[in-house]
Amino acid sequence: MAKTAVVTSPECGAQFPPPDALPLDGFSRWHDLRSFVPFSRETLRKREMEGRFPRRHRLSQRCAAWPNREIHRWFADPVNYRVEDK
Repeated sequence: MAKTAVVTSPECGAQFPPPDALPLDGFSRWHDLRSFVPFSRETLRKREMEGRFPRRHRLSQRCAAWPNREIHRWFADPVNYRVEDK
């Protein structure tokens, strides 16, 4: 029997099931990606620096997120993915 994790919202205490998929548009933070990425946060950071994982965007001084379109591009071909220079 599969267990389903429950996500609790700190503002109101409401419980929501975890998302089954990332939306195609928008941005995702690490806690959104954690269940979809098969390696640790540090490995992700190293691959990001090597250009083998999408680069995060700084939303504020302490908040960074990855563009979902790039994450889906990485999902399609993680072995051959390379960041496009802009």
